[in-house]
Amino acid sequence: MKLNVLRALSLRRTLLLVLVPGLLLVGGAEVWQTWRTAVGAANAAYDRSLLGAIKAVDANISTVSGGLGVELPYRMLEFFELTASGRVYYRVATEDGLVEIGNAHLPPPPRVLVTGRPQFLDASYFDEPVRVGSYSRVLDPPLAGQTAGQRVVIQIAETLESRQAFTRALVLEAVARDLLLLAVAIGLMTLAIGWALRPLTRLRNEVEARSALDLTPIVPIGIPADVLPLVEAINHHVERSRQQTQARQRFVDDASHQLRTPLATLTTQVGFALREANPAHQHEALIAIKAQLEETVRQTNQMLALARFDSAGLRPEILDASELVEKTTREWWMEAREHGIDLGFEPDSEPLRVLGEAALLKEAMSNLLHNAIRYTPRGGQVTVQLTHSAGKGVITVVDNGPGMPVEERARAGDRFFRGSNASQPGTGLGLAIVRSIAERHGGELRLGSGANGQGFAVSIVVPLLAAAG
Repeated sequence: MKLNVLRALSLRRTLLLVLVPGLLLVGGAEVWQTWRTAVGAANAAYDRSLLGAIKAVDANISTVSGGLGVELPYRMLEFFELTASGRVYYRVATEDGLVEIGNAHLPPPPRVLVTGRPQFLDASYFDEPVRVGSYSRVLDPPLAGQTAGQRVVIQIAETLESRQAFTRALVLEAVARDLLLLAVAIGLMTLAIGWALRPLTRLRNEVEARSALDLTPIVPIGIPADVLPLVEAINHHVERSRQQTQARQRFVDDASHQLRTPLATLTTQVGFALREANPAHQHEALIAIKAQLEETVRQTNQMLALARFDSAGLRPEILDASELVEKTTREWWMEAREHGIDLGFEPDSEPLRVLGEAALLKEAMSNLLHNAIRYTPRGGQVTVQLTHSAGKGVITVVDNGPGMPVEERARAGDRFFRGSNASQPGTGLGLAIVRSIAERHGGELRLGSGANGQGFAVSIVVPLLAAAG
């Protein structure tokens, strides 16, 4: 839910809400790392000074008298106290603790000392934080009565005022530097985001300034490469809207043009029937009016169907074209019998599975069968054939009627185009509907001649499902 709210914000706010906390987190990590580095640098510097004091004390240890003697370098220790800006404690003792000089309660080293290798630790001496350096070496000669290899332990501790002040100065300097860099980075990032989003603002203003009738594509000049796919998608949507608008306008123009003549004819026929006193002549006029109305209704339905097919979305499903075509052909057997036409069906050797909409394919088949039965003379033949080739299914309606002149077939499928040898009234929309449905299924409309070059063959070619997958 929170992610959806974030996405609903402007792109500028989204980037700032994501990047600024990220920069702050990086800045915090940088301060923490700087503090660790400062502590390490301070310890390294001050521990070298502490080791120097230990070496100075070690140089003044003597066992010549048989006991443990230390001549403390007081001036050096005073100077060391000044350097440490605090108090200094020391302890010199044999490893077994039997002989001990100095501050006896200094914290012991955390691990066993390695001869000649110093150890340093942060500890507490009488509730005061100190830094303790420990060092051991072999006494030569050993104390009286002791075997060779006896070791002496030297410890010097200092309070932490100077170290802490040095570390604090380093950290504050680093924090000030990091805050300055962070502020500059956020400022530059804000400016860069604003500059990078200027083309989007310009694009928004250009789209908002357009009129509702302006369906020209957006010119992708000065558009960032990341936004270019969005502009292309908008242009694609605009082009589809333009085509739909043109289709609606074309439908209105076609409807007004095509319905004007039959309506005028109907008006004339009705006027004639009203003036005619002879009942027989009135009956003939009413029959003519009925026929004209039926043709007008069919023409109107075809125009509405064509407009619907041009604009409606396709809802595809997996279909068995063989079953669909056979079922549609059977539904037209009664119509063919009434016109004295022999209607046959020749299935393919294999099932033809396609991805399409059953209602649209059935409408296309019905238009082809209606045209074939209507224009084929009584006693003729109409055959529905199913074949497949190269991953495509072919549904063909063949008749032995008058066909269409070869030179006119290139225009077949255009709206309201009819062959010059058409013997029946019609709208010229049947093949246009078939072609529109075929193209919406990713196929095409093909025209040819029947058997032995006689008649007409119209084919719907659609991709088979296997080829599409």
